[in-house]
Amino acid sequence: MGRLSALFDPETVAVVGATDREGAVGRAIFENLRGEFQGEVVPINPSRDEVLGLECYPDVSSAPPIDLAVVVVPPDIVLEAIRDIADGGIQNVVVITAGFSETGGEGAERERRLREIADEYDLNVVGPNSLGIMSTPIDMNATFGPEDATEGSISFMSQSGAFITAVLDWANEQGIGFQDVVSLGNKTVLDETDFVREWGDDPDTDVIIGYLEGIDDGNEFIETARGVTDDTPIVLVKAGRTDAGAQAASSHTGAIAGSERAYETGLEQAGVIRANSVQELFDYARALSGLPAPDRDGVAVVTNAGGPGVLTTDAVGDSRLRMADFTDGTIDALTEAMPEEANVYNPIDAIGDADVERFGEALEIALEDPNVGSAVVVSAPTAVLQYDELAETVIEKREAHDKPVVTSLMGGQRARAAEEVLREFGIPNYFDPARAVAGLDALARYREIRERTVDDPTAFDVDRERAREIVARATRRDDNRLGVESMDLLEAYGIPTPAGEIVDDPDRGREVAEGIEGDVVMKIVSPDISHKSDIGGVKVGVAEEDVYDAYEDLVARAHNYQPDATILGVQIQEMVDLEVATETIVGMNRDPQFGPLLLFGLGGIFVEILEDTSVRVAPIGEDEARGMVDEIRAAPLLRGARGREPADIEGVIETIQRLSQLVTDFPAILELDINPLVAGPDGVQAIDLRLTVDTEEL
Repeated sequence: MGRLSALFDPETVAVVGATDREGAVGRAIFENLRGEFQGEVVPINPSRDEVLGLECYPDVSSAPPIDLAVVVVPPDIVLEAIRDIADGGIQNVVVITAGFSETGGEGAERERRLREIADEYDLNVVGPNSLGIMSTPIDMNATFGPEDATEGSISFMSQSGAFITAVLDWANEQGIGFQDVVSLGNKTVLDETDFVREWGDDPDTDVIIGYLEGIDDGNEFIETARGVTDDTPIVLVKAGRTDAGAQAASSHTGAIAGSERAYETGLEQAGVIRANSVQELFDYARALSGLPAPDRDGVAVVTNAGGPGVLTTDAVGDSRLRMADFTDGTIDALTEAMPEEANVYNPIDAIGDADVERFGEALEIALEDPNVGSAVVVSAPTAVLQYDELAETVIEKREAHDKPVVTSLMGGQRARAAEEVLREFGIPNYFDPARAVAGLDALARYREIRERTVDDPTAFDVDRERAREIVARATRRDDNRLGVESMDLLEAYGIPTPAGEIVDDPDRGREVAEGIEGDVVMKIVSPDISHKSDIGGVKVGVAEEDVYDAYEDLVARAHNYQPDATILGVQIQEMVDLEVATETIVGMNRDPQFGPLLLFGLGGIFVEILEDTSVRVAPIGEDEARGMVDEIRAAPLLRGARGREPADIEGVIETIQRLSQLVTDFPAILELDINPLVAGPDGVQAIDLRLTVDTEEL
């Protein structure tokens, strides 16, 4: 265990604010601790001589040595209590008291000062505004909830205390047990990443689950979770899905890659299995805590009922799993063992008069098949079948073959005794066969997480000082938006751009065009005009002799469209042959929690219409960049579909990595679009650029 181990294994717990007053939170916590806790409970309250028969101390300095302090005093004296605790040498604190940042104003200032004290004394603080914490191995319930947790191997954290109380009430009825339970509260000091790290080091925690409304530091969470999930699966419900972040963004990337998408890709990169409901959260956790991951995706279904067997087959088809193709030997063995009326092709229907012995034979033969990685036993109750006996048979076969098996013993009272037997051996039972398949699907997902490799980001040789000067230009103008006038930024990071120049008079435009072979492209350059093509602000295939007139026309169109627009000039650019190339977009939107969120997809004018994009949290290496390219639906266009010559995919992948390095190096870049990044057979070129800069970060 790590530095937080004393939180979950204290010998002495002080309740600062303990009281015997009926209905008080301080009494509820004190009574919960006194109930079963294996250590000593010490009440602290200067207004009491004793609490519920125990000697009460005025402060922690006059009390016996304390390992953990639970603070439940009025908000205006919390800081005084915390400093007294810190002066007493106590490192671990749970602050139950509310009235901090969740109330704004004075509460937010109080929370800031609490953080300062915690930093000064290096305190481990849970909360404030927390329900409390639990640790079942020592029977510690340091919460004011009405339920104790049953002991198990799942460690559970939640930003909602009410969610914990509801879950514990339900979980106790379901026989689901926990190792540790933490109500995160306001996460002033300790947050989800700290507990993922702690429980990842805990040999008694088999699965980490959580209900989160936000993640404070997405990059740190990803890095930490990636290491933990090598040995311990993490399953989270993330609440508060919103498009508000996308609505507030101004770039293509920002509009498409909003807050919810940041969480989606961030959790995926972290190796977290995301549940969409409370039911899924615990369905996944039950399978992951008791069963090994399958070594292959083939599933065998054994049932005594045709309808439920079909439902199970449909559920497998909707998952990442597949129905196993039985070998000829398996078919022959099943044909010999089953009645003539039975179906021996997956799903195996042992028919309605199947007894335990027939179920066992079918399951044994299926698990012996090398194409089977896991199995679902689905049964409807009949007069010839005893569920408790079937449970014993399932346990025997699962352990003999070391393959995951889940059950759907459908029914009520008949199934309960069997569920208890199965639970002791880590086999979950689900009334709905689709939920049983979802449990196996979570196991397969976890296998993929453990098998994947994540390479380190490539450190390219770049001109960082040149890039810094270009980004800093924003401080010298009223507008924090930069455009094609900053194309040198891409060149500083090795991203190819076409030959050309921005000019502020038509004569210079003609001179630049003379130095470029063939016709040119001309674009108005203005930070106030985002969609240049919509106003006729782009001219393609302009001959050298027409450059002067084209310049005048572009400027006039811009002024007519927006008279007060700032016109920086006209870009004269080498033409790129789009007949043999594909327009893509590479961009970045800086998410408040996860930082730089990279985007890749089909570009040009179609990016927001088709939304064929992939995203990753930067920094990324080659494997993640390649995955971004492979994920979009239009990837066959880049590979040369319908007779097209393949694009330089390696150049695209390198450009994504170089952009990842750029936006990681410069936190001041809030949004950035390279649209289009033209990918042709002979390489890639960034044609257009837009970025938004936080001038205060420069």
